[in-house]
Amino acid sequence: MNINLTLIGQMLAFVAFVVFCMKYVWPPILAAMQEREQKIAEGLAAAEQAEQDLELAKEKAVERLKEAKEEASSIVDAANRRASQIVEEAKDTARLEAERVKAAAQAEIEQEANRAREQLRSQVAVLSVAGAEKILGASIDQQAHADLVDKLAAEL
Repeated sequence: MNINLTLIGQMLAFVAFVVFCMKYVWPPILAAMQEREQKIAEGLAAAEQAEQDLELAKEKAVERLKEAKEEASSIVDAANRRASQIVEEAKDTARLEAERVKAAAQAEIEQEANRAREQLRSQVAVLSVAGAEKILGASIDQQAHADLVDKLAAEL
């Protein structure tokens, strides 16, 4: 055996093997590698997109939280204004009721004073008639005396 012939035979076999691999084995391997590369690129793009979406969602959440706080603050302010308004209305109502009660009490006091005056007038008339009877020693006409006392009371 000749070493040169063996080397040439091995070289031809190797070249045939390389040609066979380049024609039949290498294209599916390259296709699989490109497909895998494409999937990895899509995964990275999806991850970037998800990260951007997450940032956007965080910004929206912060914005909505801020809006909710502002709305809650406005609701609390409105409730405080309404509470103050209700208190003022209650004070006004109480003032009006107090004035009405005061006016009714004053009217009642005046009526009682008038009744007391009338009662005193009648008692004064009876006493004056009784005193005059004792002084004069005779009977006096009570109706005439009552008319006289009423005239004097009207003048006073």
